[in-house]
Amino acid sequence: MKRVAALVLFISIFLSFSKLFSQGKGDSLVLEKDSNVKKRDCPQKDILDLIWKKRKPVNEGEKRFSALVVPYVGFTPVTRFLIGAGGTFSWHLGEPSVTNLSAGTFSVSITTEQQLIFQLKTNLYTSKNNWFLQGDSRFYLFNIATYGLGTGNGFVIPSLPTILIEKENNEELNGCYPMKYNWVKIHEVVSRKIFNNVYAGVGYHLDYHYEINDEALRLDTSDLLITPHYAYCKLNGFNMDDYTASGLSANLVYDTRDNIINPYKGIYFNLNYRHNFKFLGSDQSGSQFWTEFRTYIGLSKAFPRHLLAFWIYGSFLVIGKIPYLDLMATGFDQMNSSGRGYVQGRWRGEDFVYGELEYRFPISQCSKILGGVLFLNVTTASNRATHVPLFGYLKPAGGIGLRIMLIKQNRLNLLIDFAIGEQSNGFYFQTQEVF
Repeated sequence: MKRVAALVLFISIFLSFSKLFSQGKGDSLVLEKDSNVKKRDCPQKDILDLIWKKRKPVNEGEKRFSALVVPYVGFTPVTRFLIGAGGTFSWHLGEPSVTNLSAGTFSVSITTEQQLIFQLKTNLYTSKNNWFLQGDSRFYLFNIATYGLGTGNGFVIPSLPTILIEKENNEELNGCYPMKYNWVKIHEVVSRKIFNNVYAGVGYHLDYHYEINDEALRLDTSDLLITPHYAYCKLNGFNMDDYTASGLSANLVYDTRDNIINPYKGIYFNLNYRHNFKFLGSDQSGSQFWTEFRTYIGLSKAFPRHLLAFWIYGSFLVIGKIPYLDLMATGFDQMNSSGRGYVQGRWRGEDFVYGELEYRFPISQCSKILGGVLFLNVTTASNRATHVPLFGYLKPAGGIGLRIMLIKQNRLNLLIDFAIGEQSNGFYFQTQEVF
């Protein structure tokens, strides 16, 4: 009932925002009435146009560095209250007519859960799109709950000396196992254009987790409580306190998107095969295969913001062994944006597939400052030790969101979303599109 009330409240706020930002007669929710407004009479506006009336016009695609840096206060189920600073930046590294937009995000924050989070994420195209550089660097002093592997229920580890059944654990902790750890992540992929819109390259990937404290773990036989992390480490020979995954990857990208921050059309397709090597510092050798597909289908010639967007990705353990915290989980993609409706890390597995569909539409018809989205997503993950197969269980979620145009020349939006999952819900705030 509380989730339904929260959804009703958010829809009310949604409609209030649409009235606030509407500009001109008939400037209301737009779906199919494309012919009622002429594009030449209603150029794209953004928040700065409302604040700064005499602002110098800037055309979309102009070769210009653009940045938005702001202090912020926020709240998430994982971090609780947080304070920090962050922003986005974008520019063309070559002539805009022949060079895609490059973009990045950065943030540093501290939280009431005694967490420190630093992130720098980049997607850069050099002049004439000759090179495509993808980066994801993070430093976390972190704590988060883990829930075991797979989208099934519970875990049973008969291979350990004592049969460990999670039923008793679930009754005490409701399947939620708090953990503290520090994390250094450096992922850099460099790809060269081999022909139009197709890139091939190599990457280096480092994930170092240390000072891991599995807080729920109790090994006293009189008060035994086994956690999923402990069971996984024991079964696969990983140190409980720290582990390193360091490897190289082969990468293939196909990208026809018209904008890297907020696409209105195009396709993005990525294949990445990563192998961790002991000679590079990995505790154990192992490989993962990543595949990702995005597409954007326009529904209106007059209003490019009116479209369907589709995103699906998968991460698969191929051979060897991968540390527990390096297995794919919701909210740990490059932009931390997957899995709206669930807390970060709620679903995790050796094999992991995530899909999302967004319906994006304009609300303020003439100014085009305000837009909206409706979205559905679904997650599935495996647990090989307990024979939970991929696609054996599906975990859906869905929600509604507002999009407020902050910087029109690079289509940068402020995103405000509310989502509901299975016995879960939450608000989500960010810049740049979810995908």
